[in-house]
Amino acid sequence: MRRFIDLSIYLENDVISDPPMMQPKIEYIRHDAGAEQVKLFFDGLESDELPDSEGWAVEFVQLCTHNGTHLDAPYHYHSTMNGKDGHPERAITIDEVPLEWCFQSGVKLDFRDKADGYVVTAADVEAELARINHTLQPLEIVLINTAAGKAYGQPDYVNKGCGMGYEATLYLLDQGIRVTGTDAWSWDAPFSYTAERYAADKDASIIWEGHKAGRDVGYCHLEKLHNLEALPHHGFTVSCFPHKVRGGSAGWTRAVAIIDDDAEKND
Repeated sequence: MRRFIDLSIYLENDVISDPPMMQPKIEYIRHDAGAEQVKLFFDGLESDELPDSEGWAVEFVQLCTHNGTHLDAPYHYHSTMNGKDGHPERAITIDEVPLEWCFQSGVKLDFRDKADGYVVTAADVEAELARINHTLQPLEIVLINTAAGKAYGQPDYVNKGCGMGYEATLYLLDQGIRVTGTDAWSWDAPFSYTAERYAADKDASIIWEGHKAGRDVGYCHLEKLHNLEALPHHGFTVSCFPHKVRGGSAGWTRAVAIIDDDAEKND
């Protein structure tokens, strides 16, 4: 039997899933107001001529491409990518991301025990892979389960969870990983913690360091995933095709994990 696990959060009003200046805004047009819109297309039509005096329901949505569960393109992190060998290329936008990156076997690394603001290292990744007895394969989608997952919907969500550092990210990319994901607001540690570290030593290299790994090796990551606790460590497939925003830095996605129960039993 095949099971589907929804890994996406809602797009909704009044739930803190982003900083204030980035919150989505949704205006709901209900069926009674929709009837007034239908009337504009048909001269002389009255609302009571429609079934139950109802027209259509429509929503007007004000979003940025990083609201909700979304896939970041390399262009979001920097104007160039793949510069590790000294020959950077133009960073691809979300409409240029290879579709084969977005439908692959998944691996979950559990870092819920890491403190909020902790920066995960390559050694942490190696230790977790050893714990779950998994060897990474090229193009697998690696999902990071943090403490932020359980904090979604709470006022401090954007400040919860650990983040992936530059060396941890590059460790994954060097093994052929091209899509990663997290249930936190950002792939990196929350900015509030990074700001404290920056204030102490003024080392700007720590700012957005996981994202900036994309300058060296182009990759995508999912942010604001949900329900990662329901996943096994491996033995599932991730589907995360992004919306095709031309020239965009990200695209919204209904991220889903697909589990074949028979395969899971045999894993």
